[in-house]
Amino acid sequence: MTASTACMWFVGVSTGSSSIMRVFPRWADLLALPTRRLIGHDIPLDAPAGAYRRAVAAIRDNPQHLGALVTTHKMAVFRHALDLFDDVDELARTFGEVSSVAKRGDRLIGSAKDPVTVRLALEEFLPPDHFARTGAAGLVLGSGGAGCALTYALGLRADAPSLIICTALDSAPLEHQRTLHQRAGIPADRVRYFVTPTPEDATALLSQQPAGSLIVNATGMGKDRAGSPLTPAATFPEGGYVWDFNYRGSLDFLVQARSQQANRSLVVEDGWRYFIHGWTEVIADVFDIAIPAAMIPQLSAVAAEVR
Repeated sequence: MTASTACMWFVGVSTGSSSIMRVFPRWADLLALPTRRLIGHDIPLDAPAGAYRRAVAAIRDNPQHLGALVTTHKMAVFRHALDLFDDVDELARTFGEVSSVAKRGDRLIGSAKDPVTVRLALEEFLPPDHFARTGAAGLVLGSGGAGCALTYALGLRADAPSLIICTALDSAPLEHQRTLHQRAGIPADRVRYFVTPTPEDATALLSQQPAGSLIVNATGMGKDRAGSPLTPAATFPEGGYVWDFNYRGSLDFLVQARSQQANRSLVVEDGWRYFIHGWTEVIADVFDIAIPAAMIPQLSAVAAEVR
C-alpha cells in the first residue's frame, strides 16, 4: 500500500460540500499521516439497512481503506452493522452509535467520539460556573447521536443546568435517551423529555426557558434538512447561549439566533469548533496517533483558511 492508494472514508449525507474535503490534505501534511486522500461516501437519510452494511463491509474488506468518520448515520451504523465489527468501545455500546471506524491489524473497531468532542466544544464557550450563577436550563432540540452526547455531558457536568430538556419528533429516541441517562446515573428529576413533532411545539418549549439558558439545535435541520426546528416567531431567552451544531448549509436556526443576538444579549455559536474536535478525535483514532491539545489551534487556523 502506498500513500497514493490508501485513503480514509467520510460517511455522511452531503460530504462533498464539507470543508474537510479541502482541509484534510493540509492536516495530513501537518500530522504526517500516511495518506492525503479522504473519500466521501454519501448515504441518503433513512436509507435501508443494506446501505450501512455495505459501507462498513467495504471499509473492512479493502486494505486500502484505513478507517472512517461517520456523521449523521452514527446510530444507523451501530443498529444495522454492529455484527461486522470485531469490537466497539464502551461509549459506542452506551450510546448505541459508531462515529469512528478504525483498524487494528485485522480487527475492525468502532468507537463513539461525540461524548468527548461535544464536551470539548462546549467548554470552549460556556463558562464553567454558568448554570450555578444563573439557574439556567439546557434545551437540546434533537435526540440523535450529537443531541444524546450533549445531554449526557450536561447531566454529568459539575456545573449542571437546573433542568435538561430533551426533544424528538417521536418517542423512540427519547426512550433511548432516558435509558442512557439512567445508566449514567443522571438524576431523573433533572431531565424532561418532550415529543415535538412541529416547530410550534419546539417554540412553545423555548418560550418557557429562563434567562441565560443554553439552546441547542442538534436536529440536523439547516444542514441535512432545510429549515429550522423553531418557527420564525421564536424568541430566545435573554442572555442565553445559543449553539447550532451546524456550520454549513442554510443554517436557518443560526440566522434566527444572530438576528436576535444584540437585542437579547445572546452568545451565539455555530458548529465550527465542534467540527474541529470531531475530526481531530477521529483522525487520532483511525491513524492511532496522539494529537496534542496544543496543536488544535494550529489545525483550526489551517482549516479556517479554506473554510
